[in-house]
Amino acid sequence: MNQRTVAVLTGGLSHEREVSLRSGRRLAAALRATGIDVHEWDADSSLIERLRFDRPDAVVIALHGGEGENGAIQAVLELLGVSFVGTPAPACRRAWDKPTAKAELARAGLDTPDWIVLPHSTFRELGARAVLNAMVERLGLPLMLKPDQGGSALGAQVVTDADELPAAMVSCLAYADTVLAERFVDGIEVAVSVVHDGGTEPRALPPVEVDMQSGFYDYTARYTQGATKFHCPARLDRAVLDRLEETALTAHRLLGLRDLSRMDAVVDAEGRVQILEVNVSPGLTDTSLLPTAVAAAGMELGELFAALVERAIRRGGCFT
Repeated sequence: MNQRTVAVLTGGLSHEREVSLRSGRRLAAALRATGIDVHEWDADSSLIERLRFDRPDAVVIALHGGEGENGAIQAVLELLGVSFVGTPAPACRRAWDKPTAKAELARAGLDTPDWIVLPHSTFRELGARAVLNAMVERLGLPLMLKPDQGGSALGAQVVTDADELPAAMVSCLAYADTVLAERFVDGIEVAVSVVHDGGTEPRALPPVEVDMQSGFYDYTARYTQGATKFHCPARLDRAVLDRLEETALTAHRLLGLRDLSRMDAVVDAEGRVQILEVNVSPGLTDTSLLPTAVAAAGMELGELFAALVERAIRRGGCFT
């Protein structure tokens, strides 16, 4: 077989550019170790020309936030007929919008924390204090505030006191025009990655327990070495681990995801799996959760993505 040529898309212009660059560098090195010819391309104005005139066998998207997860880059690759690892554009859009994904998961009977979604204009037009008071009456305290779109916990905050809400709202609205307010669920935070690297069905990797030192898995806790401890598999009963894996697989299929995804969830005091969100482009940095699960499963990151590349090439540059 001829040597495969793969373009790893990295960087981009989202708030998560630095994380994307770190993911891209690690993935490129892992793929090169398997013998693949790897190009690292920034997702900038030269991308389409590169794809037309230096067309790789496949593309792997190592972009987080913005165009890398909302379906925009995927739509361009589909438009050009380029094979790529990951979820088709329409399903990316569905998963990227947290309220849309939560509503679909809830309709299917999966547990997700109760929530409301309000645009910035609502606070401006109806009065911020009145709206915030109604929010607390409905959901109680503590609350989790987060942008309705985006990742890496940017703009997300846990609010334990009503007096903290105005400042938390301002921080949240710095990253999006719409706020997702969730009832805070106290429990064990766990991430479950799903991969479809062989066989006829996707499979769940061992669940990773996130053991926060700071009490909240924020941007600093995610990307600072030593700030968070990880346990894989999670320190939970086998029945709960099985439930986590099955829930992640169900969410993956329900949202129409492809090749790989990561479900973030909390296991509450009753052992219920409460889904927080599902990601189509899991991080691949030294502190990210997918590589931790891959290692716990006895695999190499490069071998996993090489298999996903072969799957993408067999599939071709199709829309589904």
